[in-house]
Amino acid sequence: MTHADVGQMHLYCNYAKEHWTLEDENPPVGLILCSKKDDSLAHYALDGLPNKVLAAQYKTVLPDENLLMQEINRTRKHLELIGAVKNKPKSNDD
Repeated sequence: MTHADVGQMHLYCNYAKEHWTLEDENPPVGLILCSKKDDSLAHYALDGLPNKVLAAQYKTVLPDENLLMQEINRTRKHLELIGAVKNKPKSNDD
């Protein structure tokens, strides 16, 4: 992320607020995704803006397939346990 990215997002938020936001809506929020984030640059570039602009670091590589499947299964079981997701009926193909 650079200060130029912050300025560009600020411009987009101002445009969206003026042209797309309805009177009863909250102002738009900008999110800058970056492969590397310098915390001090983010602090000084984002602090004090009238628009809410956030910077977040993202991963450029997916985790191992088995690890990903374990996490998906663990999350599904948790959601089923709390009743957020119904158990999928088994088909004859299973």
